[in-house]
Amino acid sequence: MATEPRGNDALSAWAIPSRTARFAGEPQDVTGARLATEEFLHELARTVPPTAPECWHDIVLIVTELAANAVQYAPGPFELCLRPTFDGVHVTLHDTNSTPPSPRPFHPDSGGGGIGWYLVHTLCSQVSVVANEAGQGEGKDVHVFLPW
Repeated sequence: MATEPRGNDALSAWAIPSRTARFAGEPQDVTGARLATEEFLHELARTVPPTAPECWHDIVLIVTELAANAVQYAPGPFELCLRPTFDGVHVTLHDTNSTPPSPRPFHPDSGGGGIGWYLVHTLCSQVSVVANEAGQGEGKDVHVFLPW
């Protein structure tokens, strides 16, 4: 959802550099991705406050979900990139599995799971998955855009 620029805020967001963090792909790296996201959002909020409090929480939730999926389904390292856009935040997560994510049935009786990809599509204004071509390395990039 695009919003009207807030004074000079749209331009001042460009002063916030993108942030890239690389992780080994261990379970504790999900927390590391959350912390890197929190640091990025603190810096962004000093220049451009979020339009609603839930924007912050939604971005952290989506990064957590993408990182957890990378750890669970893509063995090996993953890379998280966060950058401001004119009306939100662009999150890219690169992992080593070239298979695109797909929804799974939700089975609460067996411990849950299966709602993450639905959350991503519900909270993000745009979602795309780009698998690397042969010769360009392994894996895929998951791109999501969230309002700020």
